[in-house]
Amino acid sequence: MPEVCKTRLQLQGELQRADSNAPRVYKNVFDVFVKTWKHEGIRGLQRGLVPAYGYQILLNGSRLGFYEPIRRMLNTAIGRDPAEGLISTALTAGALTGCIGAALGSPLFLVKARIQAFSPALPVGAQHYYKGSYDALRTILRTDGVLGLWRGVNAALLRTAMATGSLMTQGSSVQLPSYNLGKSILVKNGWDDKSFFTFLTASSISGVCVVLTRMYNQNTIKDPITGRVRGALYTNPIDCLWKTFKTEGIAGWYKGTTAHFLRIAPHTVVTLVANELIMTQYKNMREKRS
Repeated sequence: MPEVCKTRLQLQGELQRADSNAPRVYKNVFDVFVKTWKHEGIRGLQRGLVPAYGYQILLNGSRLGFYEPIRRMLNTAIGRDPAEGLISTALTAGALTGCIGAALGSPLFLVKARIQAFSPALPVGAQHYYKGSYDALRTILRTDGVLGLWRGVNAALLRTAMATGSLMTQGSSVQLPSYNLGKSILVKNGWDDKSFFTFLTASSISGVCVVLTRMYNQNTIKDPITGRVRGALYTNPIDCLWKTFKTEGIAGWYKGTTAHFLRIAPHTVVTLVANELIMTQYKNMREKRS
């Protein structure tokens, strides 16, 4: 539900001046929730749920599955103990695994963003009507080609891999390393390294983008010169950042921030705690067998 609200807030007033007198459809995240519930019901608030699940499986499966092997491999490559916690290799491993997951899940994020943006009652931004996720993939493939399924992937790679301390970022290069480093600090101070509360506290430390949504949701056109299908509004993430800033001001970059935080905070905690519990059980099973 917060994801639908975030998507629509991010698209509202796209490339309209901040001082424009154009009426706003939604006032804030709670207004989006109420109006969507009123006009579209619970199904409206759950739009894009199926591709969202698929995207998260590919994204987090890659990040959580590849992170530790890549981190240990990087440690070995520079002559350090594979088990040693180094900030440099942790950040690099986080960024690389984030890029892998973002690239694999990009088509599903594209479908998710477009389905969530669509509203038959109170539309904002470009509108794409699809009967379902399969219809969306088939339609995009037919109109934009195979590469069209990865439209906006450059923005996804930048967002997912970005090393920043912003509370609003789901950056892999920060989220996973900060969790592992947070857990390491807690264990050194006497916390049980196999305790659920240790996992929960460390993930809370870790849990502590308009461009992505707009790049994925924009309409496409055929370039009259090259004949290639391209975005109608933005050519790349930097172009999107600049046009948004020039027209809407810096506040335009942070539309949907509240809705994003309402989603990402519990998502981060649940994901990291569940992963730690599963990995602990897996290690226990291996130890018993050996």
